[in-house]
Amino acid sequence: MSTPPSHRSAAVDDRHSTVTATSDIDGAVIVVAPHGDWDWRLFLDLYTRVHKYLAEQPRALIVDLHDLVDPTTASAPLWLTARRSGMALRPPVEVVLCLPPQTPLAVRLHRLGAKRLLPIYGTVPQARTALVSGLPLTDQVQQRLPPEPTSAKQARLMVADACRAWQLAHLYDPAQLVISELVANAIQYAGTDMLVTVSRRDAGLNLAVRDGSPVLPRPGPSPTAGGASGGGGRGLQIVHRAAVAWGALPTHDYAGKVVWATLR
Repeated sequence: MSTPPSHRSAAVDDRHSTVTATSDIDGAVIVVAPHGDWDWRLFLDLYTRVHKYLAEQPRALIVDLHDLVDPTTASAPLWLTARRSGMALRPPVEVVLCLPPQTPLAVRLHRLGAKRLLPIYGTVPQARTALVSGLPLTDQVQQRLPPEPTSAKQARLMVADACRAWQLAHLYDPAQLVISELVANAIQYAGTDMLVTVSRRDAGLNLAVRDGSPVLPRPGPSPTAGGASGGGGRGLQIVHRAAVAWGALPTHDYAGKVVWATLR
């Protein structure tokens, strides 16, 4: 599972798909869960999504397999490959599984060396607890902002301070542009308080804005093709051009969303 050096993604509301995904409030941990019988279609869907989420380089990817029906254990190679692909990234992405320990899939994974290669937990809360205690500390700053025009300026100042502190002068201007657009979109389309998170990822930045609206943004037509459209529009087209990757996921309670962008 190779990861392209530049990966851009648009937001997709997948709650009604056979694969669902949610994010922590700062985009650091993504939980992906397949539902239903393992078949070729589900494999393609999962392969594409896992590939995409690894390219987004969260700190960790939790795969919840409790609702996957795989009596023949045919999915096992995918999870081992995902783990190897995640660890090969820089910075590495932790990939862990959640499934009952006595299922045929769990037994086969252990026989294939998963105990040494691929962490497996009984539940998602157990995986979260282990990840929080084991993940390396990440340089991160956060600020809660109201849905007011001045919030975009506050977010730009926060990003500028972070770039200076982390010696990321090459991202000083594009990071301010991107965070300004993310905050402006949250103000215009969500209208709720927001949590702005700036995280250092090696020589890059991850910018995330969490708001209280569960409606995911969709990019509008390009600025040369006639301007903005509902739910995103020109602002997200700017983000699309400036970031190496961007996207949006609902929060775990589906009471809000996280829109993020990665710059390198």
